[in-house]
This record gives sequence, C-alpha cells and structure tokens, in this order.
Amino acid sequence: MSLKDKVQEAMKVAMKSKDKVTLGTLKQLKAKIQLAETAQGKGTVLTTEEELKLLTKEAKQRRDSADIYKESGRTDLLDIELGELAVIEAYLPKQLSEDEVEAQVKELIAQVGATSPKDMGKVMGAAGKKFAGVADMKVVSAKVKQALT
Repeated sequence: MSLKDKVQEAMKVAMKSKDKVTLGTLKQLKAKIQLAETAQGKGTVLTTEEELKLLTKEAKQRRDSADIYKESGRTDLLDIELGELAVIEAYLPKQLSEDEVEAQVKELIAQVGATSPKDMGKVMGAAGKKFAGVADMKVVSAKVKQALT
C-alpha cells in the first residue's frame, strides 16, 4: 500500500474520531504527496524512496520549527509542531539511536577507507544513502566529524 493510500485511510479514521491535529497533518501530507506527484507528471506515483524523502523533509521542518518555538518560549506553537511531528513519525521507519548511528558510522568509515577530516565528503555521500529516513543527518554528520578527528 502506498503512502498516499495509508494517509487517505488514516484521514478517514481521524475524521471519525474528530482528531483535528492528526487530520490537519494528514491533509498537509496528502497535499505534499499530490504536489510531488504532479511535479513529476500526470499519473506518476511516488516510489518508496521518494515517499521516505518527503516524510523525512516534513519531519525535519517540524523539528526545526519546534526548536525555534522552544527557544522563543512559545509553548502553544511548540505543542502543535510536536503533535504534527508525532503523526509524521508514525509513517517513518524506526529511527536509530545515537549509539547505533555511531557504530554504523565507524563501519562506514572503514568501508569507504576514510582516514582524515578531508574525507568527510566521501563518507557523508555514502552516509546519505545509508541513513536516509532512519537517522537525523545532523547527528550522522556530528558522529562522522567526531570519528574522523
């Protein structure tokens, strides 16, 4: 079942249960999916990788907004962003912990043959594919930088 179909089904459930936060977030997701599909051409369906990329981007936007609202002391807006983030994360694969990321980064560095901070780009290129949707790339970048210094 595609992400679009899952979102459509979840929207029906949210409507019946009158869950406004979930329904609003799902409507936004559906709109983003439709926008991405129409940008590629009529009748196009997103691949699983494209769906994952879209969800990751939406989750990142919510996290960034939540951080800004937290710093500003806007708990009312913070709660909204965190609620939307929780809905989006339900469709993402389980996220890796920092320890798991660190262990996999060390393996990746060995595979790529990186030895110094100059090899950061090479490692991050491979890490982008390996950690897509399962880890925050800020954390991955920090772990790569830490391991290469």
